Amino acid sequence: MAKKKSVFTIKEDLNNLFIERSTQSKPKTNRLTIENALTAVTRQMEISGNRPRTICDYTIYVNHFAETTGLKYIDDMSAESIYDWLSHMDVSNQTKLIRLKCLKAFLSRCFQNGWIERQFWKPIKIRVDSNVKEGATEREVRTLLSLLDLGDFVQLRDATAAQLMFKTGIRINTIVHLENRHLDFTDKLLRLDGAIMKNHDQLLLPFDDTLHRLLSVLVRQNDAIRQVYGVQNNYVFITKQGGVISNSPTHNNIQKRLNKYSKEFGLRNINPHALRRGFAKSLLNKGANIAEISKALGHSNLAVTTQYLHLDKEEVAENLRKYL
Repeated sequence: MAKKKSVFTIKEDLNNLFIERSTQSKPKTNRLTIENALTAVTRQMEISGNRPRTICDYTIYVNHFAETTGLKYIDDMSAESIYDWLSHMDVSNQTKLIRLKCLKAFLSRCFQNGWIERQFWKPIKIRVDSNVKEGATEREVRTLLSLLDLGDFVQLRDATAAQLMFKTGIRINTIVHLENRHLDFTDKLLRLDGAIMKNHDQLLLPFDDTLHRLLSVLVRQNDAIRQVYGVQNNYVFITKQGGVISNSPTHNNIQKRLNKYSKEFGLRNINPHALRRGFAKSLLNKGANIAEISKALGHSNLAVTTQYLHLDKEEVAENLRKYL
């Protein structure tokens, strides 16, 4: 006898309803690893034209974070894991700040790509003393040039590079990529295109008679060296075998040589950053305004420019006295 259906008899088959829900609530298996995210981000940076040094820093510090914390997936990263990473560093707060900024920049790119839902890293800060570093002085640069043997190719090259950074403020990375086509000997100008500039903006920078002579001699010597070694390039600064002076973001022949001279001759501020700061301070002393100095340095933010202008307390007080 067939069972009589009533109003309480459910016609629809609901037996699989909760099984389907259970299946839908299973955790995702296609989680993005930190390694894969880093590969994608650095690839995006390469396409966007970011500097190799910046990309290298991303790689170093993100990998260091993953190794230190033991985390594998992007969605495992948290504020707590970042604090844990920072606590394992036996370095100064300034160094921690540099590394933290790099990791934050990586996470921001992940957020923009939709891989992270919340910007949990934003409140994390490290406070450091804002010590303004001094720039090279005219006396220090002149002392260096007087002590170098300009009859020796390597020392001529290094002297020219130091003078160029001090008189034009260009970065060491721009020095690496500077070519003959960027030198306008007729108008005594560096005609820098966006391809070799950090901010990708074109820039014209004048140079004086001393640099004109140094660069002219260096270019002729470069041609002779390239001919002997059969090297084909148009770089202004090359090795004594005619090759590039920097084969990685952290290896630069001229920078190492300047550090060597600094120690050997007791010249504290002979290094690429100090020479660049010295250029900025020299312009300020000669009456240039901050906007002009910022443009010459290739800065996009005036606040960054002010960090290059070392003004001690006595100097500030004396300058302010003029307005009393």
